[in-house]
Amino acid sequence: MLDVRALCSFADYFVVCTGDTKRHIEAIWQGIDEALHARDVGPHHKEGTADSGWLLADFGSVIVHIFGPAERGYYQLEELWDKAIPVVRIQ
Repeated sequence: MLDVRALCSFADYFVVCTGDTKRHIEAIWQGIDEALHARDVGPHHKEGTADSGWLLADFGSVIVHIFGPAERGYYQLEELWDKAIPVVRIQ
């Protein structure tokens, strides 16, 4: 999770994660969606698909990116937002 508050006006945090397979990407999204839905929080916008290897969900102050391995390497969000403050990193 990256703290981007000092760098952009459209979000406070980016959550960036990788699913190893289409099914894994779908499971990650389902877990996030269920946990937030239980708290009456839904995405303002969602785009991409597990089939494409990239799924984005915009929750306002938090934007979630779920990538396949190749897509994460291609987009390199951590390098693009290298001035962001890492909040949590799990490997």
